[in-house]
Amino acid sequence: MPSVTRFDDPCPPGPPVRGWLHRPADAHGGGLVLAHGAGGNAEAPVLVEMAAAFTDAGWTVLRCDLPFRQERPTGPPPRGRAERDRAGLRNAVTALRALAPGRLVLGGHSYGGRQASMLAAEAPGLADALLLLSYPSHFPALTIPVVFVQGTRDPFATVPELETARHRLAAPTALVVAEGAAHDLAAGARGRARVAGLAGEALTALRALLR
Repeated sequence: MPSVTRFDDPCPPGPPVRGWLHRPADAHGGGLVLAHGAGGNAEAPVLVEMAAAFTDAGWTVLRCDLPFRQERPTGPPPRGRAERDRAGLRNAVTALRALAPGRLVLGGHSYGGRQASMLAAEAPGLADALLLLSYPSHFPALTIPVVFVQGTRDPFATVPELETARHRLAAPTALVVAEGAAHDLAAGARGRARVAGLAGEALTALRALLR
């Protein structure tokens, strides 16, 4: 049976790593680090459902609270602190690599995806691919595969806008479209079931890009 346990590593240089660790019954898929959006935390439904679906497919997943959320339970990230959030994400990747040998994917929802992509651009080789959920149009110099998951009703970026932007990247990319979904992919009565389906499509796309 897959398990979900609290994860707390206060010891790395820089920000501690805190969140939830999903371990599969049969670990064979690699590792996935997921970061939340500006208004959420590691228990955001979209992260919970995405983590559960990947764990069912054999992946070890760490849903982490970014440093700004560790420091205060509510509110947006303070201005000028994004670099510290990326340092926390880097520590989360290091922690998960020690637990999940093989390929590691770094991802997140909205603000968490933005920081994940910036970190991947700053530190080539840190992760093997990116999984970006409801991504707020920010495209640094990425060189690793990227899977985008985008709702058709997301007010921050339309699917055609994202299609145009992703084709400008030199890295290989794939787009998973969530019909009828807004920025919070898990919202609404069908939200959690939708995320499970999106996770399956994202996993298929990741496997193809990493092949």
